[in-house]
Amino acid sequence: MTVPARSIFTVTELTACIRATLEQVFPDVWVEGEVSNVRIPSSGHWYFTLKDEMSQIRVVMFRNSARHVRFTLQDGMHVIVCGRLTVYEPRGEYQLIVVQVEPKGIGALQLAFEQLKERLAREGLFDPARKRPLPFFPRKVGIITSLSGAAIRDMLAVLARRCPVIQVLIYPVTVQGEGAADQVTQAIQELNRRRDLDVIIVGRGG
Repeated sequence: MTVPARSIFTVTELTACIRATLEQVFPDVWVEGEVSNVRIPSSGHWYFTLKDEMSQIRVVMFRNSARHVRFTLQDGMHVIVCGRLTVYEPRGEYQLIVVQVEPKGIGALQLAFEQLKERLAREGLFDPARKRPLPFFPRKVGIITSLSGAAIRDMLAVLARRCPVIQVLIYPVTVQGEGAADQVTQAIQELNRRRDLDVIIVGRGG
């Protein structure tokens, strides 16, 4: 009787076969679960665990994908992620490489807005004691906005209609896209140093 030859894999060969199979079967999968063990090192990549009552899976979101997420990922969040299943061969662990993550039950923009409000409140920026009273009749107004948008035309039209004697100083900035936040911040700091302005308006259209 002839004994059939055995197919013997090395650990590396078997792991590579498992990885190839998983990546072929699950190239694009949506998964929901609870976030835990969030870790964001200096590389900018996100590492966390996605779990439910019975199971868990390791998740990686690389920096190029993570920078598009509008909210802060936190332990305990219930999210829906999209990615591909693979195997991290050095440890023989299967994991999910995620390219998209969204909170379940609330929009990403709304969540980002709520998180920003909470952070600013913790910093005391909404404290009434920090607010300065507006002058009843401002004599000179500084406007920080884009020169190419409809916002500046609307603001100038309203000022001219309601109080044409008000002087206006326009500080042009980019109001969206890369570098906009830095430009607006610099504009506010510079106009704050002026003694001739009673009010500063930061505005944009849309």
